[in-house]
This record gives sequence, structure tokens and C-alpha cells, in this order.
Amino acid sequence: MSDENNENQNNEQEDGSQNEQPQSSSAFETGSITVSKDGHFIHCLTIIGQIEGHYILPSQNKTTKYEHVIPQLVAIEESKEIEGLLIILNTVGGDVEAGLAIAELLSTMKTPTASLVLGGGHSIGVPLAVSCMKSFIVPSATMTVHPVRMNGLVLGVPQTLSYFEKMQDRIVNFVANNSNISGDSFRRLMMKTGELVMDVGTVLDGEDAVRNGLIDQLGGLSDALDFLNEIIEEKVKNENKKENINAVDNH
Repeated sequence: MSDENNENQNNEQEDGSQNEQPQSSSAFETGSITVSKDGHFIHCLTIIGQIEGHYILPSQNKTTKYEHVIPQLVAIEESKEIEGLLIILNTVGGDVEAGLAIAELLSTMKTPTASLVLGGGHSIGVPLAVSCMKSFIVPSATMTVHPVRMNGLVLGVPQTLSYFEKMQDRIVNFVANNSNISGDSFRRLMMKTGELVMDVGTVLDGEDAVRNGLIDQLGGLSDALDFLNEIIEEKVKNENKKENINAVDNH
């Protein structure tokens, strides 16, 4: 009997130790974590490397998979605990449609969002950077704006050129609608010659990105978190006012 009791106690201790772990390390491996600041829970999501779309990239590539990011955004929007979302970007670009899909989701979220560009926010990283309520960039970061490119076999027919033009229009319209840069100005940056060795386009550092209206503000992590907390506090105050008004009306 004593041996059985000891075994049961050991099993209970093992089960208890497993239950005590609040979360697995997978959250850190996927680059997402929820932290509490000033009593508010803010979720941090990193978009790094290449945006992986319909095709799997080689294993040595650092990638962000859109099929991992999209469910996270839906869960964050539906969560009652998470009050803000911080997107940290350091990406070379990637799949255009996958990047636009993530950007469209971000732009339509009710949860307060902020983006912070570190290192680089190139190519399709530009729409991702401007998709949040407010965008920040550190002075040392850069953003490359260039036309849509396609790898692999491309048919030299008018339909292909039309497809490129429509895809480019989607990007230009999204950026113009979610930032302070006009569509014509953004196109001029895309088509600029003499700056990129093997391509047309423009490389903008942090100050240039803000000056051109592409990014809202120069700043770092503390600036982005302060913005989110201000929005959350304002949202809480408005909700409390509504509750007080409803309470008075009911009496």
C-alpha cells in the first residue's frame, strides 16, 4: 500500500509540475509573446525574413509563414484579454499576395495596432508597415520600394503585363490609403532609376520614410508601446463613460 501511495504522489507531482507551466516555448519560437504593460496585455508579433506564401522556401531561409500569422491575428482580434498588438518588422519581402493578405487583416482590426520597422521593411514589407493604426521606424532602418517582380517562367504576352499592372495597383492603392503618401508619389519612388544597381526603385532610411509620408513617426519600442497604451486607456475611458450613461438612463 505504501508503494502505491508513493507512486500516486509521484504521479500527482509530475502532473502538477506539467500544469504549472503557463505556456510552452513554441510561442517564443514563432516570435510571438503577450506581455503586460501598465496593466494592459499587449501581444507582440514579429514578421521577419521572407514572407512565405503558397510555396515552401528552402529550410535555410528565415521565413514568416502566412498560414501561421493569419490565425494568430484572428485569435488576437477575438481575445478578451489582449488589448493591443505590436508588429515588429525586419523583412526582405516575399510573396506579394500573402503579404497583402496579412496587411489587409491588420488594417481592418479593431484591436489597437502599431508597427515598428527595425533593420528593414522592404518590398511587400512596406504595406505591412503601413497597415497598422500608427507606424514607427528607427533611424537606422531602411525600406526598399520597387515594382512587382516575378521569379520563374514568365510568358511575354500582354496578359502578363496586365497582371503585373493590376498587382502593382493593388499595392499602390493600399499604401496610399493607409499612409500619408499619395499614390503618384509612391509610384515615383517605385520607378526611380539610378539608385538600385540591378533594379528600379528607391531605398529610404528612417528619416526619409517619415519625410515622404510613408511612415508616421521616427521612434523605437518605447514609443510604440506608449502609443498603444494611450489608445487602450482612451478606449477604456470611453467604455466607462458609456456604461455610466446607460446606468443613469436606466435609473
